Amino acid sequence: MPEDFSPQNNNYLLGQEEAENTFLQAWKNNTLHHAWILSGEKGIGKATLAYRIARFLLCADSNKKQQYTSLNISPDNPIFQQVANGSHPDLMVLERDYTETDKRKIISAIRKGEAMDDEELSNLKKSAFIRVDDVRKVNDFLAKTSFNDGWRVVIIDSADDMNKSAANALLKILEEPPAKTILLLISHNSGMLLPTIRSRCAKLPLKILTAGEVGSLLRRYRSELSEAMIARLVEMSGGSIGKAILYADENAVSLYDSMCRLLYSKQNYSLSELLEFCDEASASPETFGLCEELVLKFLKDNMPNCCDKEEFYELWNETRKKFADCSNVNMDKRFMLINLFNKICKVL
Repeated sequence: MPEDFSPQNNNYLLGQEEAENTFLQAWKNNTLHHAWILSGEKGIGKATLAYRIARFLLCADSNKKQQYTSLNISPDNPIFQQVANGSHPDLMVLERDYTETDKRKIISAIRKGEAMDDEELSNLKKSAFIRVDDVRKVNDFLAKTSFNDGWRVVIIDSADDMNKSAANALLKILEEPPAKTILLLISHNSGMLLPTIRSRCAKLPLKILTAGEVGSLLRRYRSELSEAMIARLVEMSGGSIGKAILYADENAVSLYDSMCRLLYSKQNYSLSELLEFCDEASASPETFGLCEELVLKFLKDNMPNCCDKEEFYELWNETRKKFADCSNVNMDKRFMLINLFNKICKVL
């Protein structure tokens, strides 16, 4: 069983010492802003840092500030365990909720005392957005008295998922935050947040991880991998340990190699090989999403070799639209992939 490195359980953060120290020094100097945007690429440690900050604020002794050299809290600490299992009264995590249909399934299972199996859990779907009603729960949380007059922490994972109404509701909270409240907004693309939200938050940008850092983390979290596989995953992940682990778990290297053989063949591939790839890529929403990511990676890697840059950008935009259309409506994924691969072969 792979080690549980989910952000709420993980006290190990590599490569983001500068961001961590920025927050720690603000806490020591009594200059903490009430809201912070933790920004950067997916899978580089933003959520891990957010939970690290939350545990620290809920645990650290403000009368002994000089003794702290990092935000690390021992996993043996009761507060660490409370944060890990979501039971700390002064921490709220806001993320996309399950769809109304699937929430009813969960409630029904709880009432009947029936545990949902792994397949049922994996098929549960979440809403496309964080909605205004979700953000209003933050107001209810902040209206309560904190435990022992301590900090209250809200993690929004991710702020990119808020729809317009939700973003405007959050803005009202940011305008008049209660005392001793910290809001941590995780964002993979902070430029898309409302300018008024960005202007009311301190910035905590996180860096892309180095190849050495990604390799080190892979050895820690997926110790069964060979050095050759680690090298491939490091190259493919672009500085994101989250992507590297996803690629390892979903056999993405094999899928990517199969795709490259098809596309580099310039349509000289066998129909059976193409259909086999399309079947594998469209087997589940997860593998189809992974296929989209790998196709876009392929296009990005091959952009310098494309003679007609305008044609390439049209293909890039068309690719994103086709995958979005397939995810949003009931389209034939295999047929879409066949047509898309033919177009890519012609452009390369």
